[in-house]
Amino acid sequence: MSLTAETNKGTACRRILLVDDSADAAFAMSMLLEALGHEVRTEYDGTCALDSIDDFRPDVVLLDIGLPGMSGLDVAREMRKRDATRDALLLALTGYGSAADRQSALDAGFDHHLTKPVSIGALEALLTRA
Repeated sequence: MSLTAETNKGTACRRILLVDDSADAAFAMSMLLEALGHEVRTEYDGTCALDSIDDFRPDVVLLDIGLPGMSGLDVAREMRKRDATRDALLLALTGYGSAADRQSALDAGFDHHLTKPVSIGALEALLTRA
């Protein structure tokens, strides 16, 4: 898929917090999201993500579940308690894809569960509906 002005037709610019401990994966995803016209802030662990939300106030959070220290599930639960992210669209971005993993993500407060590698079309559809 080529990234052109038509790619983000109908997708409003969103403030997206991307949280992934894989620097390469985070870099690639942030570049893609920025090419689609979004403002992206990247964090590499849950603590830094939580520290940044009051300042950044994301519309959307793409959050890896398998983070070091504080899991993405714990981060999502905490984000749902905070004013800055209580109503944000929380998207689990993870390699864990079983039915139980999906249910755990929803129970923790995620709105959707996306298994890596993520379909760009599916991600764009969620961002468009946000």
